[in-house]
Amino acid sequence: MITENHQIKARKVYFDFSESSVCWMPEDPLCSHIANGINMLLPAGEFWFCRVFNKAIPLITDTKLKEEVIGFVRQEAAHARAHEKAQDFLRENGYDIQDPLNRAHLIFNVLLGDKPLGIPFLKGEKLDEYWLLFRVGVIAAIEHFTGTIGQWTLDSKSWDKADPAMADLFRWHLAEEVEHRCVAYDLFEHLLTNKLGFYVSRQVIMMAIFPLFIYFLADFARSLGKQDLEHQDIQKLMRRGFFTFIREFEKTAIKTDNLPSISYLWKATLRWVSPKFNPIHEGDTEQALAYMARSPAVQYFEKVAQHMPKTTTLS
Repeated sequence: MITENHQIKARKVYFDFSESSVCWMPEDPLCSHIANGINMLLPAGEFWFCRVFNKAIPLITDTKLKEEVIGFVRQEAAHARAHEKAQDFLRENGYDIQDPLNRAHLIFNVLLGDKPLGIPFLKGEKLDEYWLLFRVGVIAAIEHFTGTIGQWTLDSKSWDKADPAMADLFRWHLAEEVEHRCVAYDLFEHLLTNKLGFYVSRQVIMMAIFPLFIYFLADFARSLGKQDLEHQDIQKLMRRGFFTFIREFEKTAIKTDNLPSISYLWKATLRWVSPKFNPIHEGDTEQALAYMARSPAVQYFEKVAQHMPKTTTLS
């Protein structure tokens, strides 16, 4: 757990993308498309996080952890809704995103839904228990990457010259990922009380999650890049092989520092392998809170609240 007194809570935010560009990182359409691809993956994934954790809440015996899980669920739901607005932005700019959205639905609502791998005849109380535990472990592994990327975002200055609204969307979201970086890990450990079983389980899950995480980042980015009519070189790259794309992304990320490179994520994965690993060491909560205190999207509602009658509430 992060601190004794810190409360994880959802924040009201407002984003205006009317002046934004799809290629919102200056002179870097490749990294822009990778980030935009995340907008298509996140809502389905984060609403799935909420459903899984809501099923786990009755099993939590630690009061503080239960409060943190509830806060986590509320934050993830807010993230999903914000990125749905970013999906609308892509549609308004002429991008067909239905196929990637269908793939996200297949992953989270079918294969990782309440029926293991979407197979209806797989049922049983014990199987349901193991399946829930496995899915909590998957979320813990994914949250390791989101928390790690979140800390990278807080440390990096490369987005200072990017589109302010889109940069704030990701910075606000990722700052909250740093804020709640311990919750999924703590919940998985709480539910899987055997120490050796916990260690082995999280390593086995990560062996699958790391390559899949990279694959889906590339897959969703390529689906957008193939539609980019302004950057013919990007169109050609996106139509080439997966490993060619990965090599080009690695070079671009290192050169521009607009996104964490795959080697950066690989190093984060190696830290996960250590028996002494704990997400508390993967980020700076105070730094995350400091960003959220100045986030334009968060400040928008705080300013509105200051000018509203005391008897009025924000919905």
